[in-house]
Amino acid sequence: MTQVLNNTPSPTTTPAPSFAAGIADPAPLGLAAFALTTFILSVFNAGLLPKSAEVVILGVALFYGGLAQLFAGMWEFAKGNTFGALAFSSYGAFWMSFWYLVAHSGLAKADAPKGVGIFLLAWTIFTAYMTFVTHKISGLLFVLFSVLLVTFAFLTIGAFASAPTITHIGGYLGIVTAFVAWYASFAGVHNGTVKTSVMPTWPR
Repeated sequence: MTQVLNNTPSPTTTPAPSFAAGIADPAPLGLAAFALTTFILSVFNAGLLPKSAEVVILGVALFYGGLAQLFAGMWEFAKGNTFGALAFSSYGAFWMSFWYLVAHSGLAKADAPKGVGIFLLAWTIFTAYMTFVTHKISGLLFVLFSVLLVTFAFLTIGAFASAPTITHIGGYLGIVTAFVAWYASFAGVHNGTVKTSVMPTWPR
C-alpha cells in the first residue's frame, strides 16, 4: 500500500491568475484624458478663446480629466505600477479639484491670485519630483513631465503676479504638453494593439 501511494503522481497545481492579469493597460486612457482636458484649458490660458467660454472645460475636467484618470490610476494600482497609479490618481484629483475651484469656489476676487497661485505652486512641486522619477522610466515620459513642469511654473508665476502674458506662455506650453501626452496615449494603444513597439517611447 505504501508503495502504491508513493508511486501515485501528485496532481499538478497551477497558481490562480491574479486579478490584474485580466486588466488591459490603463495608461493610454489616463494619458488621453489628461491630454484632451489639458488641451482645452490651455487654449483658454493662451488667450486663443475668450474667458467667457471657459465654462466648457468644467464637464470635461470632472468626468474625463478627473474620473477617467482616477479610474486609470486605480487600475494601475491593481497592475502593480506605482508610478502610473500615483500619477493618474493625482492628476485625476487635480482636475476634479480644478472643477470645484472654478464651479464652487467662494474666493474673493482680490484673493483669487494668491489662492490660485498656491494651488498651482503645490502641483508644480508634485510635478517636479515626478519628473525626476520619469528619467528612469522612458524618454517620452521625461519629455512629457518636463514640459508639464515648465507649464505649471509659468502658470504659477502668472497667477501670483497677475501677469496675463506669463499665463499665456503657460497656456501655449500646456498645448505642447497635451500633444506630447496624446502621442504617448496613441503609442500605448497602437503598440498594445499590434503587439509590437511600432511607435517609439524610448524606454530606459
